[in-house]
Amino acid sequence: MNMQSSTKKNLGLDRDAIWAQLRDEARAAVRDEPLLGSLIHAGLLHHDSLEAALAYRFSLKLASGEMSEQILREIADQAYRMSPALGDAARADLMAVYDRDPATHRLLQPVLFFKGFQALQAYRMAHWLWQEGRCDMAYFVQMRCSECFGVDIHPAAVIGTGVMIDHAHSIVIGETATVGNDVSMLHSVTLGGTGKEDGDRHPKIGDGVMIGAGAKVLGNIHVGHHSRIAAGSVVLHEVPSCKTVAGVPARVIGDAGCPEPSQSMNQLLGLGEDYL
Repeated sequence: MNMQSSTKKNLGLDRDAIWAQLRDEARAAVRDEPLLGSLIHAGLLHHDSLEAALAYRFSLKLASGEMSEQILREIADQAYRMSPALGDAARADLMAVYDRDPATHRLLQPVLFFKGFQALQAYRMAHWLWQEGRCDMAYFVQMRCSECFGVDIHPAAVIGTGVMIDHAHSIVIGETATVGNDVSMLHSVTLGGTGKEDGDRHPKIGDGVMIGAGAKVLGNIHVGHHSRIAAGSVVLHEVPSCKTVAGVPARVIGDAGCPEPSQSMNQLLGLGEDYL
């Protein structure tokens, strides 16, 4: 465990170091659990890069009777080849999970087992397709991501890097939503609209924001950088930077408590007597 903690501090976003660490972990996992040898070899050790491993995982998980694994693999390989930023984003997301989730002790866990990380990479593939003008294929990826992972992110939504979606059950992010860099959100978060209005109608989440489990942020409102949204809150109005909001409807109850709420993941609220 001490070695893992040291790695978390020193690995950074170095491409070679991350991939080498993943392969070392994969070999150790095969030794410890031989029954998973086929899965781990196919998912990691058979590939020569993280991008190739992610393309394989994407195609394996989202393939169906309507779309073959081979076609999806070709799409993902093309995307990673044409847009190196996709691989950079995946590494930042992977390290976000590794650094912030206390249940993550190895890099291979998100890549092989955590649907939040895998769903986020599937969204990134759908968003690339959307930007390429392949909207129907992007919608297909969105549909399969929702069916497979229980995560429904519109391919037109804009999501930054270094994002962690923990547990990820019932995440919904609407078409005109934007999410900044280094954001953390837990399960059952909705970034949605407030009715049938068209146009720009979804939230804009700043950098470094932490969104607690079950929180609903509704409408074309801004959530300021490094703010904190308490679990179960319903946010209907603008949130200033570096503040904590809680309640239904949510209101400001104090400062964010630290400079980087999404990094500390502290969800204990120091509520004043006036709030109670």
